[in-house]
Amino acid sequence: MAATPADASSSSSSSEAVVGGEKSNKMITLISSDGESFEATEEAAKMSVTIKHMIEDGCADDGIPLPNVPAKILSMVIEYCNKHAADAAADDTNKHVADPADADEDDDNNNNNASAGEKEDLKSFDASLVAVDQAMLFDIILAANFLSIKGLLDLACQKVADDIKDKSVEEVREIFKIENDFTKEEEEAVRKENAWAFNE
Repeated sequence: MAATPADASSSSSSSEAVVGGEKSNKMITLISSDGESFEATEEAAKMSVTIKHMIEDGCADDGIPLPNVPAKILSMVIEYCNKHAADAAADDTNKHVADPADADEDDDNNNNNASAGEKEDLKSFDASLVAVDQAMLFDIILAANFLSIKGLLDLACQKVADDIKDKSVEEVREIFKIENDFTKEEEEAVRKENAWAFNE
């Protein structure tokens, strides 16, 4: 039985990409490391370079096993891909709907306002997707890296960078649960040798 993430059903219609003037609804089955199956539109699945190559090589007919991605993380990855594939399809549609030279100025303003609103919605979605605990955030990073989804990898890594920004060495150690294996004397020697790095 195929499972889909919570928003996948509501996003699936908007995730259908327009290809050559026709919508493509081909579904790809992705199988998590714990054996759960998920369905994603082909366009959403192709946001992963890894999966895109497998589809192009004809390896997707019986489902694509993803041994490094557990179900909980895969559902989030699919949710991200659905949302961003829908946004990319909407951008393409808006670019080709009419010749900009023929558009009224009011229509241009309405399209710009709608586009700005959609971008804000996407930013808000992205922020909420990575607003998770540290362990899950690292799992998202590992999955995005394995699946080669650059946008998701950048998003998750930026969240880690934001979390440690302006933190002291001790606070960073606490966040990442890094044990300090230096003696006091060794640490003092390192601080003296690299004083520039410890100036706050």
